[in-house]
Amino acid sequence: MLGSSGRLDGVTRPVKRASVILAALGAAAYMLSAGPGQAVVGAPAHASSRSARPATEGPIQHVVVILQENHSFDNVLGKWCAINARCDGATTGLLSDGTSISLPPAKDIVGPALHTVLAQRTAIDGGNMDDFNLAGNCGPSTGFECYQQFDPTQVPNLVALADQFAVSDRTFEFRTTPSFVGHMIFAAATQDDFQGDNPRHVLPGFSRGPGWGCDSNLETGWSSTGRPPYVLVPTCVPDQSGNGPAVPSPVSYVPTIFDRLDAAGLRWMLYSGTGQPGTPTGTSGYGWGICPTFYECLSTEASHYVPANHILTAAAAGTLPSFSVVTPTGPRSQHNGDSMAVGDNWIGSVVGAIENGPDWGSTAVFITYDDCGCFYDHVNPLQYDPNWGIRIPMVIVSPYARPGFTDSTPVTFLGILAYVEHQFGLQPLVPSADGASYDFSDAFDYDQAPIPPVPMTSTSIPPSEREYLGAHPVVGNDPT
Repeated sequence: MLGSSGRLDGVTRPVKRASVILAALGAAAYMLSAGPGQAVVGAPAHASSRSARPATEGPIQHVVVILQENHSFDNVLGKWCAINARCDGATTGLLSDGTSISLPPAKDIVGPALHTVLAQRTAIDGGNMDDFNLAGNCGPSTGFECYQQFDPTQVPNLVALADQFAVSDRTFEFRTTPSFVGHMIFAAATQDDFQGDNPRHVLPGFSRGPGWGCDSNLETGWSSTGRPPYVLVPTCVPDQSGNGPAVPSPVSYVPTIFDRLDAAGLRWMLYSGTGQPGTPTGTSGYGWGICPTFYECLSTEASHYVPANHILTAAAAGTLPSFSVVTPTGPRSQHNGDSMAVGDNWIGSVVGAIENGPDWGSTAVFITYDDCGCFYDHVNPLQYDPNWGIRIPMVIVSPYARPGFTDSTPVTFLGILAYVEHQFGLQPLVPSADGASYDFSDAFDYDQAPIPPVPMTSTSIPPSEREYLGAHPVVGNDPT
């Protein structure tokens, strides 16, 4: 949790890191090298294998995830749902004093609402969904900025896709976490016992590196129980030999969806930001790149990490891999402090390239957001699972998505991993998590006549806003 000083409450930094952590957690917490046929000491139970299920028969050969930043369902699609009476969207919201307000019209440049673990849990208020104004940067002095709601005309590409294809109105965060852990979950189906907040402390004796991962020299809270007290550890998931963290760390290796794809001989790519660490890291999008968090990826699989705009070339050439995750540069991210219209134009360019490319007839695209931002949403996630976070937008685009369909089966981000696993016959990463998750199967009909592409548009950005955005680039190493 964050205290008034901005530090994690209940987090300690061991004076003698290795000895203190070893004494507290036991030597088995460390990942040790294992020879052929040997068990890896300290490997978590959830890393154990389970037999893969047969691949789903159907036309889908390519799965693309367009992962944007920081919005709730009601914030982006609530008004669209209310207009169409097609899904569960609210146009009013509750304040902490019980007052109901109409959700104010949203500004194109998104407000600076707080979205730490504590802020999100505060907003949820045990399922009452009425304390968003107490979560941070969202009181009456800001015009209740985190209650803002977009008109469908402000995100024309996303809405055009929602109109024609499928929408999930029951997709939630896997945990109440901002971007660092949110992106980790998309790869590994676990937060690997990290506390959840974005890292902001530099390891003593080190200089600040780029991004958030193994090359960042940052640390954040971790606990073997997943509960306080936390110790500060490097923000790095080691490889199977324990390599990666800048100092000794109790964090365990966990497999990723990329390991599963490699084992099956399937191609995958992370189309991320500029593809380079860059300066500032927010503009480059490196902090959201997923790969640097996993030393296995950063050290031996870096060729899978390329600039985000390479997705456009791959789509046009018909060379999409089996699985792609597309994370934006800062200006295209729709992150707090950036333009929704610029991000919607980016979504349109990616989807348009896929629609007009040779792979359109064999592709499923999931468009979603990594966390709530944290903007108002009225649906209580705790009614489905006490650990789930706030509802986020999910639009499913494919020639075989059911047209105009709303999928209301409760699910988290893990549903995408489950879909990939089921499509390609991969074993789950965590049997009790992605292995048990719903996979959006109701949103598809592989026997239907394929849906044709929907034309994408480009919204003009007013000169005054272009000037503002140029002078205030988003900080991708999200201080919230």
